[in-house]
Order: sequence, then structure tokens, then C-alpha cells
Amino acid sequence: MKDILQQLEDRRADARLGGGQRRIDAQHAKGKLTARERIELLLDEGSFEEFDMFVRHRCTDFGMQEDRPAGDGVVTGWGTINGRMVYVFSQDFTVFGGSLSETHAQKICKIMDMAMQNGAPVIGINDSGGARIQEGVASLAGYADVFQRNIMASGVVPQISLIMGPCAGGAVYSPAMTDFIFMVKDTSYMFVTGPDVVKTVTNEIVTAEELGGASTHTRKSSVADGAFENDVEALAEVRRLFDFLPLNNREKAPVRPFFDEPGRIEDSLDTLIPDNPNQPYDMRELILKTADEGDFYEIQKDFAGNIITGFIRIEGQTVGVVANQPMVLAGCLDIDSSRKAARFVRFCDAFEVPILTFVDVPGFLPGTGQEYGGVIKHGAKLLFAYGEATVPKVTVITRKAYGGAYDVMASKHLRGDFNYAWPTAEIAVMGAKGAVEILYRSELGEPEKIAARVKDYEDRFANPFVAAEKGFIDEVIQPRSTRKRVARAFASLRSKKLTNPWKKHDNIPL
Repeated sequence: MKDILQQLEDRRADARLGGGQRRIDAQHAKGKLTARERIELLLDEGSFEEFDMFVRHRCTDFGMQEDRPAGDGVVTGWGTINGRMVYVFSQDFTVFGGSLSETHAQKICKIMDMAMQNGAPVIGINDSGGARIQEGVASLAGYADVFQRNIMASGVVPQISLIMGPCAGGAVYSPAMTDFIFMVKDTSYMFVTGPDVVKTVTNEIVTAEELGGASTHTRKSSVADGAFENDVEALAEVRRLFDFLPLNNREKAPVRPFFDEPGRIEDSLDTLIPDNPNQPYDMRELILKTADEGDFYEIQKDFAGNIITGFIRIEGQTVGVVANQPMVLAGCLDIDSSRKAARFVRFCDAFEVPILTFVDVPGFLPGTGQEYGGVIKHGAKLLFAYGEATVPKVTVITRKAYGGAYDVMASKHLRGDFNYAWPTAEIAVMGAKGAVEILYRSELGEPEKIAARVKDYEDRFANPFVAAEKGFIDEVIQPRSTRKRVARAFASLRSKKLTNPWKKHDNIPL
């Protein structure tokens, strides 16, 4: 019996070594952790239960039968993060460069199926050279099997991808279909075709970092939601995000003990809005002063800065925040900000996370670049996302809410539950100057008359009371009491039930 037990321990030790000590040392030399070290940092200590440790590939071409390491380049299993269950796979770059084989894919598919069955999130740690060329079409079939499970799990359990090394070719489409993607600066990259192929086809000379590094995907392409300095920071931040999320679409997000008075008054918010309507201010200040303990987890911080998205807690409960940012492009909506916010709103709606919207939007960004780029269709995504959302929706208009952008930003007309405005709010079809130039075109040559008309327009329409008279604004509130009013609004909506008409699925303008 002792011999058999020793044999088991020897086999386990062999599997844990992956591609061997030399390759593990090479991984560390690049500033990267191994697949198992990443799982140990991500999960609670001692909670990881591994599946398929002894699985080996079945390929016999190109002499592959001579090299059959246990585990086949991916570590899979389940564990807990702060006591809540999660399924994990972590690709092992020390085994055939983490390349995906038929059996490698089967291991990933097994834990994804279990996650769906048991209602727990999936976290995938990607560090792979792509498909295993020696296995040919079998490895491509493996990718497609994983893709299908990403699709089926979407909106059922949260899916988070960590890119901690190369992720190239068809492999990129699995993370692309997950809810959140995080990258590590300088050691991770994602692209469909690499620098060599790009050079051959287009004659462009570009490095892997420029083509698909963390900076590119967080600032330019919006593929990634965040980038971190190293593996340790990335894993710690994913643990923090996980605490905001529900385990599946049938459970609420966890409620955390809070030590912040829900009725807290913030006098400084009374002076947040500058006297000059064209002067910007930082909307993050309002978000932080509304949140429990000033804790805000921002999503896609480096992309489309004219809109802010992320998670806060109010009375210990997770709330998704969408807010215009006057510091960037005056808070105008454009193609990028509409796409960013629409995807975030749809995530919140899929997983029953209430949505808080702070509005200061002068309209959609004008210009040929926007029109040619399809701002009509992209702007409609955000409108559609808010309109179809059935979760509790609370909106606070702080300053400008002009034109179609007023409608888009969770207005009462899109089934907003509580629509508040500060006394500084201006809800109108357009700004006073533009409106007067259209209404009194014949007087444009007389500056004094035009100035008087502008002042008259501002006095009549540059306030929240015209909209409040019509019931489009539920209440004009004191800025200092924003946290108190928002907290009470969400508390009253905890038992909200709203369903959309039956349909196979909608046809959002993608």
C-alpha cells in the first residue's frame, strides 16, 4: 500500500513540475509566475481542487508520442475567493508553450460545463502560443468547443479573462467573448495576426507590444478592461472585482458589511458645479462621495474617458455606475463612449446589478469622423441598452442634459425608476446660444438683442423645473443629500419586478 501511495505522490510531483524546472526558471526570468503559482495567489489558501491532473495528449504525429507531460499544458479546477466558489483554468506556458490541443480543450470545457451546471463564475488565465500545430484540425475543433461554451455561459455566469502572456490567432476570441479582460503590462499581448504576418501582408513594421500589448488594448482598441504592472497586482485586483459580482444570473451580488452612514450629508457637493457652465469639474468626486467608504472599482479607465463606468457599493450592495465626465470632451457622448457604456449597462442588466447614472452631457460629439464612423448606430447601442434594462435604475442630472443625449442617459422615458436633478441642471433641446441663433436668425446682426434673447432663454429653460413640471424629473434635490436620496431610492427598489415581452432575442444595433 505504501508503494502505491508513494507512486501517486511521485506522479503528482511530476505533474506539478509541468515542463520541468528549466522552463519554470525561464518563466520566472521573464517576470511571470507559473500556472500553479497564479492559481495559488488568485484563490483562497488551500481551497483549490484540481481536475484532470494526469490527462495526457493523444497525438502521435511528428514524434509527439515521445513527449506526453501530465496535465497537457493547462491546470483546471475549482476553489474559492473570499469563501465564494469559482472555476479556474490556467494555461501552462512551460508545456509546449501552453499550446491548445484536443485534450487541453476538453479540460477547459469540463470546468466550464461544471460552472454552468453549478452556477459559479469562470476565470481563465491565458498564457499560450496558440493552437498546437502538430494536432492540426483537432486543436481548431478544441477552440471552437471552448468558444461555444463561452457563448452559452454569457449572461449566465460571470466570465473573467486574465491575459498573462501571449494570446494570438483564434485563441483571442475566447477572452473576447468574456465579460472582463485584464492584461499585464510588458508581458502580455493579444492579436489575431502577429507582427511577422502584418509585415508580410501590409509592409508595416510593428512590435508585438505596439500591435497587441496592454497599452494598445486598454487605450486604443478597448479590447481589455484594465492593465496591471505585474501578475501579482492583476490577480489581487481580480479578487477585488470578484467581490462585487454575483455568482450567476439567478443570485444577487453579495452584501458586504458597511461602516458608512447611508444618510451621510456631503456639504462639499453644493459647490462641485462651477459658476461658469463651460468650466469642467471631476465627476469622480461625486462618485466617490456617493459610494460606501469611497470605494470605486473602475472599468476601462483608460478608454473613452468622457464616460466613467465601474462598480461601487451603497448600503453594502453592488451598484453599477455610468457617469459623463466633463473633464474629457466636455462629457459629450461619442462612438467610443457609447460602446463602452452600452456593454457595461448590458452586463449589469444580465446579472441583476442596479444602475446609477450621473448625467452632465451637452450632446453627441459633432464631426465628420463621428458621422462616418457610424455614431448613429453606436449611439443607439447605449439607448437600446438602457431601454431594455429591467434592473433598478436611478439617474441624477448634475448640470447639462441636452438633446437626444438627455434621452439616451437613462431618462424617465427609458423606464428610469428614480430621476433626480440638482438645482444646477439644465434640461433642454440644446444650449441657449445655439437655440437663440436658430429661433432669432433675423436678429443675428444685432448683438445686444441676441444677448438679451440668450439671457431670456437661459432664465426660462436652463433649469430642471420645466422638466419637473411635466413629471420627467421626480424631484429636484440638494447636491449635498445625493448619497442619502440615492441610497433610499435603491432601497425602495429591492423588490422591483419588471419583464420585457417574450422574444427569442433582441436585435440590438451591433
